[in-house]
Amino acid sequence: MEGPSILVEALRDSTIADKYGNRWQYHSRSDRHSKVACWGIGLDLLSSSALLRRHVAEGKVILGVNHTMRDYGTGRKKDLDLVLARPEGEPDRRVTFAQLAERYTIPLSARQQAILADLPELPVAPVGAVLIALEAKATMTAHIRALPRLYDELNSSHLCVHGASRQALAIGFAIINASGRFASSDMNKFDLSKADRVFTEEPQPRSLVRTLEKIAEMPRRSNTRETGFDGVGVVVIDGANDGTPFRLVTAPPAPQPGEPFHYDGMIARMANEYDTSFSSI
Repeated sequence: MEGPSILVEALRDSTIADKYGNRWQYHSRSDRHSKVACWGIGLDLLSSSALLRRHVAEGKVILGVNHTMRDYGTGRKKDLDLVLARPEGEPDRRVTFAQLAERYTIPLSARQQAILADLPELPVAPVGAVLIALEAKATMTAHIRALPRLYDELNSSHLCVHGASRQALAIGFAIINASGRFASSDMNKFDLSKADRVFTEEPQPRSLVRTLEKIAEMPRRSNTRETGFDGVGVVVIDGANDGTPFRLVTAPPAPQPGEPFHYDGMIARMANEYDTSFSSI
């Protein structure tokens, strides 16, 4: 699977500028990290499902970015990072999934470029019926304080997705930082060329473990009569946001192969659910 390595590589360079003249690898007011994460999930889903690739090649499936879904029962709206859906009308193919990699400044290895080149062209187009909806959230520091927000923002996404369509597959994805120190853009609202960077200390691995426990409380479903996510994945990274590279954390307490929130298992489950649920579209 390529998504986790794509994410940490995208966080390598300080590409996000703030109004103080600083540049950041991660900025809490930017959604680049969630866009990159969802793009990587999209790449892995396409690579894992021959049926999805065929549907894309036949023009039956398109891509929606920052798509607004509305719960039919409550009228509640939510913007989803990325959706795979039936087209609403004819796709114009002026923007494609592959072109989003350049738009989001996603660095791809030669192997990843080859994987992308082998996929059918997936256009960004007006969304009809949603088939798969992805929502990604990150917690980089002050994890314990952020737990209610993280839970509520993720939980509200599957409620809205399934309020719009019980058949749609809802994926929740969490990025958790395991670093014991982090330079938050919110704590450094000044010109860093004239003052020292301020770091927040984080009690690790306690904060990581507590965050994983909170995500484990997230409702999940095994059929359309139930309520919850169809798939939940977690990637643990380690980075201080000070210009040094982020790295992928694979050792415990990060989810291990075979455990519920391991990234590879999430992709395999979602590819299988797609093949089972949408074979007849």
